[in-house]
Amino acid sequence: MEYATGALGTLLPKLGQLLRDEYRLQKGAKKNIEDLTKELECIQAALRDVGEVPLDERSELLRIWARDAREMSYDMEDMVDTFLVRVQGPDERPSKRKVKRFFKKLWDDVTKAKIRRDIGQEINDIKERVKEVAERRARYKFDDITPAKTFSVDPRIAFLNTKATDLIGIDKAREEVITKLTKGDNNVLSAQQRIISIVGFGGLGKTTLAKAVYDKLKGPFDCTAFVSVGRNPDNIKNIFRNILIQLDKGRYEKFNFSIFDDEMQLINELRDFLGNKRYFIVIDDIWDTKAWKIIQLALVDNNSGSIIIITTRKYEVAQQAGGIYRLEPLSDDNSRKLFFARMYDGESKASNHQPDDEVSDKILKKCGDIPLAIITMASLLEGKHMEEWSEILNSIDFGSKENQQVEDTMKIISFSYYDLPPHLRICLLYLSVFPEDYFIEKDALIWMWIAEDFIVHKKQGIMSSFEIGERWFSELVNRSMIQLVEKWDEGSRILVHGCQVHDMVLDLICSISSEENFVTILDNKEGASSSSSSSPGKVYRLALHNNRIVESHMVGMGRVRSFISCDCDIDKGIPLSSFTLIRVLAIYNGVFGRKHRHLKHIQNLLHLRYLQLSGGEAELPEEIGNLKFLETLHVYRLLNAKVVSLLTQLRCLRLDLGNSVSATIFTDGIKLTSLEELEVCFGYHAFKSQEPWRRFVKELGSLKELKVLRLGSCNAFSMEVQIDLVESLRSLGKMEHLSLHAYWSSSADTATWEAAGFRLPRHIRYLLLNGINFSGFPSFCINRLCLPNLSHLSLSVDAIEEQELQILGQLPELRFLDLKVESTAEIMVCSAATTDPAGDGGRFFKKLRHCTLNPWEVLLLPSKDGVSFRMRRVHATVLLGSEWNGVSSGKGLAAALMPRVHKLSFKVFSVREFKDENHGDGLCLEYFASLQNINVKIYIDDASDAEVEVKEVEASLQRAARVHPNHPLVETVRYNAPMFPEWKAWAARYDELYV
Repeated sequence: MEYATGALGTLLPKLGQLLRDEYRLQKGAKKNIEDLTKELECIQAALRDVGEVPLDERSELLRIWARDAREMSYDMEDMVDTFLVRVQGPDERPSKRKVKRFFKKLWDDVTKAKIRRDIGQEINDIKERVKEVAERRARYKFDDITPAKTFSVDPRIAFLNTKATDLIGIDKAREEVITKLTKGDNNVLSAQQRIISIVGFGGLGKTTLAKAVYDKLKGPFDCTAFVSVGRNPDNIKNIFRNILIQLDKGRYEKFNFSIFDDEMQLINELRDFLGNKRYFIVIDDIWDTKAWKIIQLALVDNNSGSIIIITTRKYEVAQQAGGIYRLEPLSDDNSRKLFFARMYDGESKASNHQPDDEVSDKILKKCGDIPLAIITMASLLEGKHMEEWSEILNSIDFGSKENQQVEDTMKIISFSYYDLPPHLRICLLYLSVFPEDYFIEKDALIWMWIAEDFIVHKKQGIMSSFEIGERWFSELVNRSMIQLVEKWDEGSRILVHGCQVHDMVLDLICSISSEENFVTILDNKEGASSSSSSSPGKVYRLALHNNRIVESHMVGMGRVRSFISCDCDIDKGIPLSSFTLIRVLAIYNGVFGRKHRHLKHIQNLLHLRYLQLSGGEAELPEEIGNLKFLETLHVYRLLNAKVVSLLTQLRCLRLDLGNSVSATIFTDGIKLTSLEELEVCFGYHAFKSQEPWRRFVKELGSLKELKVLRLGSCNAFSMEVQIDLVESLRSLGKMEHLSLHAYWSSSADTATWEAAGFRLPRHIRYLLLNGINFSGFPSFCINRLCLPNLSHLSLSVDAIEEQELQILGQLPELRFLDLKVESTAEIMVCSAATTDPAGDGGRFFKKLRHCTLNPWEVLLLPSKDGVSFRMRRVHATVLLGSEWNGVSSGKGLAAALMPRVHKLSFKVFSVREFKDENHGDGLCLEYFASLQNINVKIYIDDASDAEVEVKEVEASLQRAARVHPNHPLVETVRYNAPMFPEWKAWAARYDELYV
């Protein structure tokens, strides 16, 4: 579906569905449908063209017509869906009495005949409406109307000539790009042609960075050029013309370019000019791979040490060009420096004007570390007293058009939005239903997209609708429209994938959603709707944020397709009768009043496809089986789980059953054979014996379509249950995500699992086995040959050998590792050496970004070949050390270990030992070249740990972060945990051996 075309993308196939013989429509109705389809296809094409024109460039007349056409399409789809729901109808329980069955069938036939007559009349009515919309289009000749463009200067020009020295934080990026171009050879350029592609979100300063590198390096080159392409390069000839003029102004400024008939002649002219010259060319702001391929033809590789830099927002363009450099947002520290430097005319003056107050923090948060937004905000506040900042901040909306500077900034951001294909635009707009800074779970979001028909399920297609949704989600991440977030829940030991929307992007999509009447938002701050006032009574998607659900909100909500409630008070229940056409109903963090948790009328929402109730206990009626279109059910604390078995068409089921129910969820077996995702969390009392638990696990093998399985239990997985699970997993060939969690650890004999035939599909990506403690590392199934796509692994083992550690480090796609080693040995050394006989350069954990090693001491050991690491048991203490057994730290060595780790987590159980091991600093963090976050939990023994020693440990971590090139963020949390006697005994033994 495309938001610009309303519901036409899904309506047209449904009209074709009505023509099938099984619906037995009258001939006149069929003829009307055929005529309607032809007219609607033309309207759909016209709406697509309108959708490509930015809102501020549309005429008022065109905007009104497009709105009416979209609303008509929604009304038509509602009519067709209602017909399909009524014809299919809820299944009745079979009657044992023949006479009753006969009269029931007779009544159904009479009822459905009436429904068919009704649909025929409704189609007649809608045909007249379509005719009127089409006539208006012809009357006003919209096809001939030029968009209402006004003269405007590209807002980026204002920032192009900004001095790079004024932009705090540019120096580091500039030196990194120069190092890439020179390969670190003291800024000496080689004869080989070098290409760098700077890619990142709009407003990050890609152009400024390219200009800074260009200005610093262009001196020794024979000729140079810096040209901008833009989103719509309407004439590629002009780009080549601009390049030639900049390369040799004297020769080409008055040159008669009209002698060139086509692009190829210009390409040849440029190639001939470059010849053997050493050139430096920057191609700025390129959006299209086709445009790059054409430009690249002219940039001859003459082995003269030439440089090409391109800047782009699109990752696929950077991939095509090569030499990718991802420009990241500023650090919090640099954001603050930039803001005050722009406020007070230079960094030196700003050093005396940096109050660490709540208002400036809110300002910088609003800007989200985006340089363009920071500069814009600083210019708005310049000359204003600090007392006025709060008032100005509250009045600024990046989605409004009341301030030219804000509008220019948002126009730059909007370029990325309008470059999205239509199917991604509507998916992004849907995110406006969530509040600011909200964590949006990926899987839930994709199922919502599916329920809204943004993604049409094609059973004959190679990819499922969910897989298509995953691809679209990744595209939005790669285009920097959403920020990927992975949350590791320490309590449940479950990794949750999701995203957040940058504040500026959220302001943009909320503004567009309101203008186009796509989403209506009611929040506690405004107390009123933020939807467009041009369509009173037409609410299609309703979002409530931090509000109280009251019946007055629900007046005129009969056309609502999605209702999203975030952090709202619903103690008086939800007036479900208002939502007759609803498809998505999601309650986030809303606690039901005891009288309203049963949701009596929910069985009447026959269009419902997605139901999520989280935040309190809920009870579903047995008539829930009437919801034949419901595909996703997610309920927290479901009190009567037995009703789930009635929903045989479910594709996604997520339940937290808690302690209040017994294991009677599937008393007659698991009949939900369409399930693609299953998540069930059982409480302590869910199973009174192992038998129902085993029966449930055995029946999992019948879910052949299952791709995601998450099981959580407050009880241990017995060996019998483990073997049953192994048996079931062998039948689940489509599995991509397996997550098992038990609060009480269960021992697992690795040899028994191997003998039972434990194997996983090669395409599995997530394997999180928490609460199952293997006797040894299961290398028979976890290795780069068996699991080449494994990206996330959580594993607990009694012991791990050096060779097995290397097997783990060689997993080619591993990005997340949570390894827990339970060995009782006091000291066990494992190392990942830096020399690799296979010729892989000794680089282990090449793509790892998040690493948790617990409970081991981790020691980095530099050598002349690089750096490796060793682990040893230290009474559940994890340390980083630069010196051990006489091996001293070296500087400037190539990091062979975990070159992409962004986050490192560990615990300090002994403050004294940590301080002694590291001599107060020298943690070797510099070997983690990509490090961004350090998370440390410090367990304090009040009896022996002095406050001054704890502060010394915290200070050493901060010092290590300051000297690291990335200045990673250090988060330390203190826990009061007196040392157990056995740990004290070990500590004494430690002193004897090493002190």
